[in-house]
Amino acid sequence: MAEHTSSSITIEAAPAEVMGVIADFARYPQWTGEVKEAEVLSRDAEGRAEQVRLVLDAGAIKDDHTLKYTWDGSRKVSWSLVKSQMLRALDGSYSLADAPGGHTEVTYQLTVDVKIPMLGMIKRKAEKVIIDRALAGLKKRVESGAAAGGADGAETA
Repeated sequence: MAEHTSSSITIEAAPAEVMGVIADFARYPQWTGEVKEAEVLSRDAEGRAEQVRLVLDAGAIKDDHTLKYTWDGSRKVSWSLVKSQMLRALDGSYSLADAPGGHTEVTYQLTVDVKIPMLGMIKRKAEKVIIDRALAGLKKRVESGAAAGGADGAETA
């Protein structure tokens, strides 16, 4: 089984506000860095994104892929790869937990497996870069107040 990489960050906002930004796929290109395009392809019965097409440019990993999202209440979202040009697997999750002072601890876990040969060390470094940039971007986006407006990713850029 592939190894995973994970990291956590504390965000000065309530979990619902953080999850609102995570669920707003249309705005991912504005704050994630690696995601250049995001398009919600289908939604679940509650209106949350179920399949999302993403164009990713993370240095060593560039791809146009589709992910399937599974929502566990308002505290966790997981995803797995549906189709990809370059990736064999892309599984991950955001888990939210209450932190002191009304803040939220966000843990991002990611496993990437590419179709081309790549040293494990390079792959884990790419995972770490993706995670660190995503968490820093998420924190900045939520704490700047830019999260207000159009929170479910219904529109795409």
